[in-house]
Amino acid sequence: MATPVRTARQFDNELDELKQNLLRMAGLAETAVSKSVISVINRDSDLARDVITDDININRMELEIEDRAFKLLALRQPLATDLRLIVAAMRIATELERIGDQAVNVAERALELNSRPPLEIPIDLQVMADLALGMVRTSIEAFTQQNPKLAIQVCQRDVEADLMDDEYVQKLLKFMVQESRWVMRLHHFIIIVRNLERIADLATNIAEDIVFIIEGRVIKHRCEEWMLAATPP
Repeated sequence: MATPVRTARQFDNELDELKQNLLRMAGLAETAVSKSVISVINRDSDLARDVITDDININRMELEIEDRAFKLLALRQPLATDLRLIVAAMRIATELERIGDQAVNVAERALELNSRPPLEIPIDLQVMADLALGMVRTSIEAFTQQNPKLAIQVCQRDVEADLMDDEYVQKLLKFMVQESRWVMRLHHFIIIVRNLERIADLATNIAEDIVFIIEGRVIKHRCEEWMLAATPP
C-alpha cells in the first residue's frame, strides 16, 4: 500500500505532467497559427497543407489532456487549487484546439488565394497575427508562472484586437467596392482577419481560466466591462 507521502508525490508528478502536456499543446497551436499566416503572406501552399495535416496532432493532444484530467479527478479527488487547475486545464485544452481550428481555416483560405494571382491589400496581416499570437503566448506564460496580472493584460489587449479587426474589415470592404472584380479574394482576406480576431478571443478565454485557477474568481464579465470602458464611443 502506498504511503501518504508517496501518494502525494505521485499526484504532484501527475499534475506536472498534465501542465507539461498543456504547454506542448500550446506550442503546437502557436506554430499552426504562425505557419498559416506565413502561408498567406508568402503564398506557400505546402506550408498551408502542413497546417491542415498537422491539426490531427493538436486534436489528439486535447483528447489526451482530457483523459488524463478525468482520471485525476476520479482517482485523486483533488480539492481547492488542484481541482481548479485540473478543470481549467481541460478548458484551456479546448481553447487551444479551437485556436488550431482557426489556423486550419486560415490555411484553407491560403490555398484558395494562392491558386489565384497575387493581390495587394490595404492591411498588414502580420501585425494582427503578431498581436493575436502575443496574446496566446502571454496567456500561456501566465499559466506557467501562475501570474494573474499577466492574464489580465491579455484581457485588456483584446480591446486592441477588436479595434484592429474593425479597422481591417472596413478597409477591405472599401477596397471591395473600388475593385469589384476582386470581391471573392477580398472576402477570403476578411475571413482571415475574423479568424485572427477569434484567436485573440480564445487567448482571452484562456487568460480568464488562469485567473480562475490562481485566485478562484470568475472575471469573464469584468473583462467585458474593461473592453467596453476602453472602446471609444
